Amino acid sequence: MSHPTRITLQSSETASVSSSSSSPERAVYDDTDFFTTQRNDSQSSLGVASLRDMTMSSSIELEHRISPVSRLPPELLISCFSKLSSSTDLRSCMLVSKTWARNTVDLLWHRPLCNNWENLLNVVQSVRKEDSYFPYFALVKRLNLSNLSHQISDGTVQPFMCCKRIERLTLTGCTKLTDHGVASIVNGANSLLALDITGLDAVTDHTLGAVAENCSRLQGLNITDCSKVTDDSLIAVAQNCRHLKRLKLNNCTLITDESVTAVARHCPAMLEIDLHNCRQITDESITALISQGRQLRELRVAHCSLITNNAFLKLPKHLAFDSLRILDLTACHQLHDEAVEKIISTSPRLRNLVLAKCKDITDKSVHAITRLGKNLHYIHLGHCAQITDAAVIQLVKMCNRIRYIDLACCHRLTDASVKQLATLPKLRRIGLVKCQAITDRSIMALAKMTSEIPIKPPGPSLLERVHLSYCVHLTLQGIHALLNRCPKLTHLSLTGVQGFFMREDLTAFCRDAPLEFTEHQRNMFCVFSGPGVNKLRDYLNEDPTSVYDTEGTMYDDREAEDGEADQQVTGMMHATGLGGVDDEDMNDEDEAGEGSQYGEQAES
Repeated sequence: MSHPTRITLQSSETASVSSSSSSPERAVYDDTDFFTTQRNDSQSSLGVASLRDMTMSSSIELEHRISPVSRLPPELLISCFSKLSSSTDLRSCMLVSKTWARNTVDLLWHRPLCNNWENLLNVVQSVRKEDSYFPYFALVKRLNLSNLSHQISDGTVQPFMCCKRIERLTLTGCTKLTDHGVASIVNGANSLLALDITGLDAVTDHTLGAVAENCSRLQGLNITDCSKVTDDSLIAVAQNCRHLKRLKLNNCTLITDESVTAVARHCPAMLEIDLHNCRQITDESITALISQGRQLRELRVAHCSLITNNAFLKLPKHLAFDSLRILDLTACHQLHDEAVEKIISTSPRLRNLVLAKCKDITDKSVHAITRLGKNLHYIHLGHCAQITDAAVIQLVKMCNRIRYIDLACCHRLTDASVKQLATLPKLRRIGLVKCQAITDRSIMALAKMTSEIPIKPPGPSLLERVHLSYCVHLTLQGIHALLNRCPKLTHLSLTGVQGFFMREDLTAFCRDAPLEFTEHQRNMFCVFSGPGVNKLRDYLNEDPTSVYDTEGTMYDDREAEDGEADQQVTGMMHATGLGGVDDEDMNDEDEAGEGSQYGEQAES
């Protein structure tokens, strides 16, 4: 077989800034692309405009017989080729003819696969090659090196300095990179739309200065854990990158109100901002972000402990912020009921609300939240210990589309609350860690999921994740019923529940405790997830009578009158040194130890 004749290519300056058409998505590799879980108005510049710039000379065109399929418009060819998910198939298409090659090469190269060292070396060799059929360095639109994070250094990324049309650059967890390496790619990258340098703690203001100078079209920036970044460079980014829509500053502890207010002032299109653990942020930043960001959809300020009621009470009167959907105020200890009431009145379409560890809020806040009605899907009230059954019952009645609810350490709650929660038709996840007053009555309610229509028998539960750690009155019979009535269950936490963690035949199906747990915590750890849930269900169904304590009962009405049980619970927790452990070590055991250090965060 003769080698194909070399193709002469021409590039157009106008094509370098084209971003009107969208790139085909391949789910396998997109998992770690920054911001790909959200819509981006300017995705990869793959499209007819850029491919038409690569034309064959008329003499070469005459040498080839044009088949009927080759006469198809480029738009149709690209549409057909984009359905192929395999890089091997795309490469085969390139070898069919020059016409197919022209319309396939951009699909194959807009996001080169760099999931192992061998593939990376092949990509580097191609972008460096001077006498290639196509200018591969100009075709790269998305570059993701996070799968090789521990091997990537400044020298590794130097060959990509010539790739000036990159639109999405993902360097998550590449901790060996410094300002020199990142800035070398950013310089001249005028098409850059999204940059993720999560975990690059060696990066300083120098890199963000280069971003501000070169990337005026930037829409997404993630500098999580870049602890050396200061206000100076972030202000420059805000002033020069006015199309910013998504900004993550988690654990950037040097950031203050000065830079955040600059973002609010200069970036009116902001959709999402995350200030988790930016501990110098005060009320001024929050008020500015909400009042000036009329398109703001997500605001996360977890562990910003300087935030007070005034952050919300000082919002402009008679204005509604209908765009706000997600608000995370975890551990904002100074918030009270007045702030929650203001939040609800100004943001009536909130979907996700997190008030975990806002310990001063009471039933008054919960009654305000009920005004969200069917808009509310996700509510986290963990450690809000003043909440009572009356508030939870009213919440369920008014907000019947709740899919996730966490009430960990709300010790005043009883079976009455859980019975009402069990009527939620869309409930998928429930957290009741350390709700020590609940009994098997609650579990049976969750298991039966009684229908709203009396004549219709209850169907199987939709529950997927149930957190019951330290609910010490639960028995094996109740949990067995829950397992059989919840076929979709993938996570069940029973840490500290005596009927489970003390039985080796049951803990055999548990997953391992996180390495950072103490010996006492590991001994009490009892979490079933994934296949472990199915194995536990099958084991209990094989011969239920052999695993039950036949002398025990599911629950005893006299327990409600007997205070000795509570004393035994407290004594057990103090004896194991777990009385003061936060529910993050129990209610979220599924997250502990799973995935990479800089894995993606999913939002329900």
